[in-house]
Amino acid sequence: MTFGFAPSAAASMSGFSTSADMSADSPNRLGRMLEPAEWSAAGIPLLRNPREVVSGLHARHRPTPETAVVAVLDPEERLRASASFTRRPSAADGWVFRNALLAQLRRVIPHDLRRRTPVRTAVLLYCRDGDARWTPEDGAWMWGLRDACTLHGLRCGAYITLTRDGWQVLGEGRGGRRPSTGSHPEAFADTDPPPPIRTGGAASEVLRRVAAR
Repeated sequence: MTFGFAPSAAASMSGFSTSADMSADSPNRLGRMLEPAEWSAAGIPLLRNPREVVSGLHARHRPTPETAVVAVLDPEERLRASASFTRRPSAADGWVFRNALLAQLRRVIPHDLRRRTPVRTAVLLYCRDGDARWTPEDGAWMWGLRDACTLHGLRCGAYITLTRDGWQVLGEGRGGRRPSTGSHPEAFADTDPPPPIRTGGAASEVLRRVAAR
């Protein structure tokens, strides 16, 4: 298993957080989100077994509301890396979400920018309050995931919400009642070595600074 590491946090955080702070006040924030129809039309690859992916991420990270879990899958849909972090209260901005996701991807897996065609896929599981219906916050996460994948040389995969009603792959209409925000993690078989898992880190700090404004 290979690991990817971002540039030192001390060297990059000052410029990164300043840009994020400026972006949070930008009048273009509402444009940095995707409607469900736009997402469906983007040709996002379907997961062969979404419930297995969701159950595996839920068991590994045990997300609570306001937790985002970004995961990278290989062509056989095996989990190669994942990271989770907490979204702090702030305006829903796809640009800020993109930077948070990109920071986590850089920490846990090397980029595929040298490949002509991406072979690995990033998916995002976001645990939140409310029901399974699309919200502008979901649209901002979709925008952020798509852009982060482009910048890291990955295919943009599914965006999945986890709520009290269960899980839902937005834009596809597929979902289930378990796991949900109130369910216990299910046992799952994993024949591969455990992938690297990261929590918190630079992305969480960026979101905290944005929220403090």
